[in-house]
Amino acid sequence: RLGILMVRHLKRLERVILGYLEVSDGPEEEARLGILETLQCTIEHAWPRMPCRLAVLLQALLKMMWDVHTEHGPTPEPVKAALLQGATECLILLDRCSQGQVKVLLEGVYSSCEENRVRECIRRVQEST
Repeated sequence: RLGILMVRHLKRLERVILGYLEVSDGPEEEARLGILETLQCTIEHAWPRMPCRLAVLLQALLKMMWDVHTEHGPTPEPVKAALLQGATECLILLDRCSQGQVKVLLEGVYSSCEENRVRECIRRVQEST
């Protein structure tokens, strides 16, 4: 709702986003799905400020993707797929606003990752234009 005015609150908003990405909130993962949507809107509106936050956001998104993939809890597969899709979309947006830096950083991750679902998400980011 704030649009570009969210830049005033970006530091606090970043802490909230990172906090929600770290913690699973049950089988339906409503909070994580909501915070991924918030992150997408934040990247879209405050894109000039995203490159300096790239490392922190990239690490948090990759960690969340790994946690979702390796979790053996009651979370249904469609919810896991939605989380991975949301994180992938965030990575694609981050890559666009950082002139391809995300693709460069993900090259090493892709070659060392052996999990197919996570590799597929990384591949989609690398193939995005």
